[in-house]
Amino acid sequence: MSEANYVLALDQGTTSSRAILFDQQGLPVATGQQEFRQIYPQPGWVEHDPEEIWQSQWQSIQACLAQANVPIEQIKAIGITNQRETTVVWDRRTGKAIYNAIVWQCRRTADVCDRLRAQGFTSTFQEKTGLVLDAYFSGTKVGWILDHVPGARQDAEAGHLAFGTIDSWLIYKLTGGKKHVTDYSNASRTLLYNIHTLQWDADLLNILQVPQNMCPTVVDSSGIAGYTDTQWFGNEIPIAGIAGDQQAALFGQGCWTPGTAKNTYGTGSFLLMNTGEEPVPSHQGLVTTIAWGINGQVTYALEGSIFITGAVVQWLRDELQLIHDAKETEDIALSVPDTGGVYVVPAFVGLGAPYWDSYARGTIVGLTRGSNRAHIVRAALESIAYQSRDVLEAMMKDSGRQISMLRVDGGAIANRFLAQFQADLLNCTVERPQVTETTAMGAAFLAGLATGVWPGFEPLAQAWKRDALFYPSMAEDTRDHLYQQWQRAVERAKNWIEPSEM
Repeated sequence: MSEANYVLALDQGTTSSRAILFDQQGLPVATGQQEFRQIYPQPGWVEHDPEEIWQSQWQSIQACLAQANVPIEQIKAIGITNQRETTVVWDRRTGKAIYNAIVWQCRRTADVCDRLRAQGFTSTFQEKTGLVLDAYFSGTKVGWILDHVPGARQDAEAGHLAFGTIDSWLIYKLTGGKKHVTDYSNASRTLLYNIHTLQWDADLLNILQVPQNMCPTVVDSSGIAGYTDTQWFGNEIPIAGIAGDQQAALFGQGCWTPGTAKNTYGTGSFLLMNTGEEPVPSHQGLVTTIAWGINGQVTYALEGSIFITGAVVQWLRDELQLIHDAKETEDIALSVPDTGGVYVVPAFVGLGAPYWDSYARGTIVGLTRGSNRAHIVRAALESIAYQSRDVLEAMMKDSGRQISMLRVDGGAIANRFLAQFQADLLNCTVERPQVTETTAMGAAFLAGLATGVWPGFEPLAQAWKRDALFYPSMAEDTRDHLYQQWQRAVERAKNWIEPSEM
């Protein structure tokens, strides 16, 4: 009997680092997880210590391997997926970061983006990168570090500094400083990479004042990018899969053909649709991004970010104290036939795609004397589905494609009421997988595909297993009426506060 093969997935997230070992059936057999500090130097600023990220990732690897008790020789590849846009700059001479990592959530460079927009650069960035000009992405963060760390700009010009997203930092560490690389999906989130020419863009680097010599080499998302240094595992293990977290989830959900789409329901939600070999420019408030690159061939995606979905359930629990546990919401929602005309618009931090309204705020509309706890809980759950429809409608307009099936993952979608309402509202089938660790699974799939653990897409398709299907059963006039009312509710939430109140 031949020995079993495994793939180790490293899932480096915003609040914790995880390591998950997958077997050839695509099942997780062991897990390690380690949280790390969130650093808030002042309001709106978010940082991580890059060394703490590395230590937490290494500790999670050790915990996972101790639990698995699998010989190292049977681990055939490592796949890496990461919180996107978070930015590290380190000194090649020492291997040490010169400043904390600036996290994707950090708003410190919002004024830089305002200035660039005022200078007329919005369309330049959108056309070259597919992104909106926002502090969310990496480019302005690199510039900020170079401008605020003494001597950094001179060191960068002299070729001493390296810039990378978290995947680059982990690979640099794992390879003992031998490799400074990233993949197409992460490069496409930096505001520095041209998604059409597949090059670091000289114009964008010049506008943001980032020397090109700082940028990593861009490699395939599925392919051997380097080998681990023997100090870590004794053996050299190929690092063969790299993708940003949402693109990894798209791959892990088996969305490999144009028109297939997935939605991840976390604190917020990320809806991505595979658009194939052509980048589709968005006119509906979405971003165009690279999904992955395999054998030098790039696949593109449309992406819509929703700020508050699962977090609305936390709000019901922690602030309103209408529930004790998120699991209660399913039964509470089903205890009433509908919301009684109540709509919750959870625009607590403004509205994301497709509205992009920073001045919107949360509202509850349609309240009557008969409105009760169950109506509000149900309306909060329904808001998750309504926001997802907003993004999906924009995607179908941009791409000219209809979506007949949506694959879903993330904690909130375990709620059967939400899954069914989502299917009803979209008038499409909602498919939920058995393995909900789709982000880590995507990284494992990319790595295993490159190393022969799965010798093609057919074995990968067999490794993806369905948990449940939800079919639409709502009458069309009901669906249309509910959605029109939702759109009216959103109008009430828009543009609520004055810019001076921000």
